[in-house]
Amino acid sequence: MEMEYQVGRKPRFLCFHGYRTSGKILERELQRWPEFVREKMELVFIDAPFPAQGPPIPPAAAEGNFDPPYYEWFQSNEDFSEYMNFDECIAYIEDCMTRIGPFDGLLGFSQGVVLTRVPKIKCVIIISGGKFGGSKFSSPKLAENAFSSPIECPSLHFIGGEKDLAKPYAIELLDPFVDPFVIFHHEGHVVPKLDEKGLEVMLSFLEKIQKLL
Repeated sequence: MEMEYQVGRKPRFLCFHGYRTSGKILERELQRWPEFVREKMELVFIDAPFPAQGPPIPPAAAEGNFDPPYYEWFQSNEDFSEYMNFDECIAYIEDCMTRIGPFDGLLGFSQGVVLTRVPKIKCVIIISGGKFGGSKFSSPKLAENAFSSPIECPSLHFIGGEKDLAKPYAIELLDPFVDPFVIFHHEGHVVPKLDEKGLEVMLSFLEKIQKLL
């Protein structure tokens, strides 16, 4: 059933968890952010459509001692040149957006980042991800034109330190976005805590998108 939006409401985000984790795991990871920051957003967590075809990878599950079940959005071969079930994944997301939407923005971590390029969204939050068609990840047919033109919706990007193997791809993902907000941190491939500078950037981003509602 379609929601009616209210004046002065919180921005509503559909949240995509990382590779072989779950919506519940991402919800717990985001608790690293101060409560007053999280309370400025309505965060809706879903599980990916496919059960994980292998064990979870650290740090999300291994270091956090998160219990199964684990899920994945789609599958790929080892060099990311071929993808399986990507079209089905997009159809699943579109169904979720219809059933439990509307949403103002999308939030994605790791594998979930590649799903944040969806039309009719006002803003995105991207944590440690790369882009299809970049130096690492080829594009599924359905996503071939996803980054072919500048993306003008407000975006907030979290880019990790040298321990985050996704760092160069996260930097590459900045290119198509117009005037992105960026939080650099020294942690690895995780949802980071917000230091004083990161908190300042986060609040500026939320203030900007609040004006769009």
